[in-house]
Amino acid sequence: MGGPLGRGYRTDRSAVDAKLSRRTVRRVVAFAAPHRPVIAGFLAVTVLDAAIVVVNPLLIRHLIDDGILRKDGSVVTWLAVVMVLVSLVDASFSIVLGWLSSRIGEGLIYDLRTRVFAHVQRMSLAFFTRTQTGALVSRLNNDVIGAQRAFTSVLSSVVSNSISLLVVGITMLALSWQVTLLCLVTFPILFLASRWVGARLAGLTREQMNGNADLGNVMTERFNVGGALLLKLFGRREEEDDLYDQKAAVVRDLGVRITVVSRVFYAAMVLVPSLATALVYGVGGHLAMSGALSVGTLLALATLLLRLLGPIQGLSNVRVDVMTALVSFDRVFEVLDLPSTVQEKPGAVALPADSTVVEFDDVRFRYPLADEVSLASLETVTRRESADNAEVLRGVSFRAEPGQMVALVGPSGAGKTTITHLMARLYDATGGAVRVGAPDGELVDVREVTLQSLEDVVGYVTQDAHMFHDTIRANLRYARPSADDQDIWDALAAAQVADLVRGLPDGLDTVVGDRGYRLSGGERQRLAIARLLLKAPPVVVLDEATAHLDSESEHAVQRALDEALVGRTSLVIAHRLSTVRQADQILVVDAGRVVEHGTHAELLAAGGLYADLYRTQFAGDEAAV
Repeated sequence: MGGPLGRGYRTDRSAVDAKLSRRTVRRVVAFAAPHRPVIAGFLAVTVLDAAIVVVNPLLIRHLIDDGILRKDGSVVTWLAVVMVLVSLVDASFSIVLGWLSSRIGEGLIYDLRTRVFAHVQRMSLAFFTRTQTGALVSRLNNDVIGAQRAFTSVLSSVVSNSISLLVVGITMLALSWQVTLLCLVTFPILFLASRWVGARLAGLTREQMNGNADLGNVMTERFNVGGALLLKLFGRREEEDDLYDQKAAVVRDLGVRITVVSRVFYAAMVLVPSLATALVYGVGGHLAMSGALSVGTLLALATLLLRLLGPIQGLSNVRVDVMTALVSFDRVFEVLDLPSTVQEKPGAVALPADSTVVEFDDVRFRYPLADEVSLASLETVTRRESADNAEVLRGVSFRAEPGQMVALVGPSGAGKTTITHLMARLYDATGGAVRVGAPDGELVDVREVTLQSLEDVVGYVTQDAHMFHDTIRANLRYARPSADDQDIWDALAAAQVADLVRGLPDGLDTVVGDRGYRLSGGERQRLAIARLLLKAPPVVVLDEATAHLDSESEHAVQRALDEALVGRTSLVIAHRLSTVRQADQILVVDAGRVVEHGTHAELLAAGGLYADLYRTQFAGDEAAV
C-alpha cells in the first residue's frame, strides 16, 4: 500500500506506545537548527500549496453558474485560463516543495550519517566484539532515513493536511452547511475501517519485516566467502534450500494476508466517497431544483468533498507517523550517546616519535560487561552476564628496552593477545599501568597520551590480517597515504612478496577481493607485513604474524622481519616457538600471569612450562638442539 493514505499502516504502530523524553524532542529541534531557514521556507510553501486546493473548485462554481448557464463565453474562457494558471502555480509549488524537501532531508541524512560514522569508528574494540554489524549498518541507513522523514514527509503531511482540512472544511460550510454536515456522517465508517485495518496491518507488517530480516540474515551468512566455503565443504545444499524455502514461504503468506486486509481498507476508501458523493448529489440536487443551491455550488461541493478525504485519512495516522520518526531519532541518539570505554583525556600529550620503551606495571584487566560497551538492540542474540567478570590479566609486569624483541608464549587463552591489545590501547587496563616513552625521557601512561600519537608509534599485524576490497596499492597506502610506488615496492621486497605482485596481471592495481580472499593466507599475511613495514613504527606488535605461512615463506619473512625490526621494540606472540628462539626476553603467560621469563636457553634449562611446550613441539628434534 503506497501513498499518504496507506503509509501510516506500514509503519510500526508500536511506536505510539514508546515513551520518548522531552529531551529527545529538544535534541531533534536542536539538530535541525542549521536547516532552520530552509525549513521555514518549506513550511511557508506547504501552507500556500495546501490553501490553493480550494481555488479550482470555486472557479468551477463560477464557470458553471456565471458562464455556462448564462451562456457567457468570455467568462468561460477567462475562468478556464485562470484554472490553467492556478494548476501551473500548484505544479510550481510541488517542484519547489520537492527541492526544499530534498535539501532538508538529504542535509539531515548527511549530518546524521557523518555524526554516527565518526562516533562509531571511535568506539573501543569491545563495542565491535559485541555488536552485530548488520544491526549497526541498519542504524546508519534505516533509522537515519526514518529520522529524516520527521522533517520531510511527516512535517509536510501534518502541516499540509491540517491547512487543507481547515480551508476545505470552512469553504464547504460556507457553500452549504447542510450538505457538509450530512456528508460528515459517513466519515465514521472510514475511521472504523482505518482502526480495524491499522491494528491488523501493523502487526502483519512487523512480522513481514522480521521475516525479510531473517531472509537477509540467511543470505548474508551464506553468500560471503566463508559461509559459501562452509556450505560447499559440508554439502548442505538441500538443507539450506529447505531452510530458505520455509522462511520465504512465511514472507509469501504474510504478503497474501497483508494484501487481503489492505483490500478491506481500499473498499472502505471507495465506499465512503461513493456514499458521500451520493449524498451530495442527492440532497444537493433537491436543493438545486428548489433554488436553494446553484448547480455550480453543487459541483464545487462534490469536488471539495473528494479533496477532504485525503487530509482526514492522513491526519488519522499523524500520531503513528510522528512517533515512528521520533523513535528513529531516539535510536540514532542511542548510538551517539553510547560512550567509548577508550577515550582521549583532555590535555593528553603527544608521544615522541622515538618512543621505544614499553613497560607493564602490575597490569590487571577484565573485559567490560555488555551493557558497558554496547546496546542490547544492536545484538540479535543477547545473554545475561555475571556482574563479576573474572580477571583476564593478574599483575602482569615486564619492561621492553629499545630494540628488544619480547616474545609472549603460552597456552591458548592465557592472555597473550590481551597484553598486546593493552599495549595498543584497544582496551584500557583496569589496574596498574601500561607506559611508553623515549629512551632518554619519562615513560607516560598510554591513557595520558593522544590516541593519534600512540597509533603512530605502535604498528600491529594480527594473525588474520584484514584487507579492504580494494587494490594492493590502496591497501598498503592505508599505512602511509603519502607513500609513492617506490616506497611500496621497497616494503613488498622486504616482506618477500614483491615478485608475487610483479607477476600479477595488474600488479599493484590488483583487487584483493572481500577481506583479501582472492589471495592465499600466506600472501595476505605478507602483504600485511609489507603494510607494517611501510608504516615503519618504532614499536611493533606481531600477533602470530607468520601463522599462515608455509615453512619456506616463514623463513623468508622471518629474515625480512629480523632486518626490519632492528632498532625497533617488538612484542611477538608465537605458538611456533621456533620463531622466538632469538628473542631477548621470552615471557611465558599462563592464566593471566607471567609465570616464567628469560631467554630461550634459560627457560629450557629451568624445565618449566616453556620447556614442556618446547618438547611438545620439537620432541623429534630435541637431540639436535
